[in-house]
Amino acid sequence: MIELTTITKSYKVGVETLVVLKDINLTIHNGEFVAIMGPSGSGKSTLMNVIGCLDNPTSGTYLLSNEDISTYKDEELAKVRNLSIGFVFQQFQLLPRLTALKNVELPMIYAGLGRKEREERAKHALDKVGLSDRINHLPNELSGGQKQRVAIARSIVNDPKIILADEPTGALDSKTSISIMEQFTELNKEGTTVILVTHEQEVADYAKRIITVRDGSILSDEERGR
Repeated sequence: MIELTTITKSYKVGVETLVVLKDINLTIHNGEFVAIMGPSGSGKSTLMNVIGCLDNPTSGTYLLSNEDISTYKDEELAKVRNLSIGFVFQQFQLLPRLTALKNVELPMIYAGLGRKEREERAKHALDKVGLSDRINHLPNELSGGQKQRVAIARSIVNDPKIILADEPTGALDSKTSISIMEQFTELNKEGTTVILVTHEQEVADYAKRIITVRDGSILSDEERGR
């Protein structure tokens, strides 16, 4: 599904060039549960941004479902993100004036779905994450764990093949973190490819494969027997 070949990413900083990713070669197959680990500044978040079509690589090839998206324009990348990839972030990224239901409906608005179908699918997604009794609550009326569940519901509502989670438990206590990671595990069992970025070993241990990034390169790639 995901194939990165000699991917590099660099930025201009004044007259200098900062190389963040260096010749990344990586294949992630359908249905895998992968954790990307590394310290701050290692390049793991930049790697996630490239995989998630939030940024283009400077060089190299990115095949997603056998389509070369390395040189896609912003509008093309936005379409790929909306239909193929669900995102979950550390700070939830919920709109404060919208209910849980309306927050989950947002990706479907961008996809052009009608109101009735949006509402039905959003209710189903919220029920799937155990929040059918919170659909009309605003984010400030929800706990941290409930907010992250809304974010997960939003990420799955368009039935994406891939979920990308960036430090999804970073703002949560340990008990809530376990609950959220069990949710990702269940989604993976249902066939969704889950890729999460974390610096916490306890979180990475839920994955079946751990990729460690350091100084912009893949340091190790370990399959785990789960």
